Amino acid sequence: MRVRVGTRVPPGVTWSDATATQPDGNATFGARERILEAAYDLFSRRGLGDVGIDELIERAEVAKSTFYRHFRSKDDLVLAFLQRREHRWTRELVEAGARSRGETPQEQLLAIFDVFDEWFHRDDFEGCSFINILLETADLQHPVGQASAAHLEYIRSIVRELAEEAGVLDAEAFAHSFHMLMKGSIVAAGEGDTLAAKRAKSIAELIIDEHLQTPSAGSGRR
Repeated sequence: MRVRVGTRVPPGVTWSDATATQPDGNATFGARERILEAAYDLFSRRGLGDVGIDELIERAEVAKSTFYRHFRSKDDLVLAFLQRREHRWTRELVEAGARSRGETPQEQLLAIFDVFDEWFHRDDFEGCSFINILLETADLQHPVGQASAAHLEYIRSIVRELAEEAGVLDAEAFAHSFHMLMKGSIVAAGEGDTLAAKRAKSIAELIIDEHLQTPSAGSGRR
């Protein structure tokens, strides 16, 4: 699996480990896959604290010894979940969705909020797992907290790359502002604002216009 240049790899995370799939597309998953799929469903909807090992074992239909053979601890499972979340949500839903909807980098940046709008209206809208788990962990020294922050940085790196392709001024500063808007819209949608993505898209247009403006030759102070 490709990792973007500059993406921090958190301690304990193996980037290719969590996205393994059955090579023949067989729906009969092995024990590790069943555990990870159970964790994906439960963690994305309910967070970490409300989901215990016993529930995961019951949902995955494995023995406790089998669980610990594949994951030494709940934290190890959470790290694998976060990586799968990046693959499915960040890459397949947000990045691929935005790039497929716009012909130019500028259009693709705005299309992020078109993707969000559809996501916000889905019955299974569950918010951003990276934000939720980072806040729940509340410790950037913990491997799970570090991993959550790294996955959020990966999202920002996608924005930064699109900004560079669009020719915006100071792509790094732009990415921080744009990413803040993305995260804020997700929180607003979680509060029940069904128009959050459309509101955010209007603001995004202003941010893009501001960063695309080229300073005039005589605008500097003497």
